[in-house]
Amino acid sequence: MSYEFISVTAENHITRITFERPEVMNAIHKPMHDEMQRALDEFAANDDQYICVLKGRGERAFCAGSDLKAIAASTDPKAREYPKNGYAGLIERFDLNKPIIAAVDGVALGGGFEIALACDIIIATENSRFGLPEPLVGAVALGGGLHRLARQIGLKKAMGMILSSDSVDAETGDRLGFVNEVVAPYAMEEAIERWCGLILRGSPHAIRASKETVMRSVDEPSLEEAIKNQKDYPAFKEWYQSDDRIEGPRAFSEKRKPDWKGR
Repeated sequence: MSYEFISVTAENHITRITFERPEVMNAIHKPMHDEMQRALDEFAANDDQYICVLKGRGERAFCAGSDLKAIAASTDPKAREYPKNGYAGLIERFDLNKPIIAAVDGVALGGGFEIALACDIIIATENSRFGLPEPLVGAVALGGGLHRLARQIGLKKAMGMILSSDSVDAETGDRLGFVNEVVAPYAMEEAIERWCGLILRGSPHAIRASKETVMRSVDEPSLEEAIKNQKDYPAFKEWYQSDDRIEGPRAFSEKRKPDWKGR
């Protein structure tokens, strides 16, 4: 599948999606939203792809959010519409249990921050900044950022960022808890490979079941209910019936590296 505003590679069980609009700080317009939807659909459906990494082209921005100039210049009423799974085809993709990593180098503002918050892991360079400045242009961050930020760092810290429309650097993001690791720009690729390598050590089915269990558990009314209901989660059932569940203990007993089949 060919793309104009993003690039996609799939190798060694890792799909890399790169935003390819550095001239506008990788801001997203309608065609790019649609391309992201298609790329993530393909990743989700490909049983041989276990991890997705999102990056932005250039050193200035991961993604500066919505391309307001493109929206303002368009006469198409659909220019403001998002695809099936919401902003960038990601923020309402609640059934994707494969891990997604945001590799942020530069600004992740507005919708760009919302994309990063929708990922499972955020690696950020020392040059990165994060924020939801939508109120400064009379808008509201409706791409999940208001909900996810409060859930991920707590109400008061989230309110401080949201109501001030202020941005924070990567070190602050690390202290607040939404950034997993801060690296120098030259060390980003090494960090991506390291995180992917760590994840790929585990059974793909076990990783997906773990992600789904965590995400669903926060919506359960109690810890007791979460533990009781986890056996009914779809990814949990797939893991329980998988060959990988047999291969793990067998490899351990035979003192060898597991040969995960992802099935």
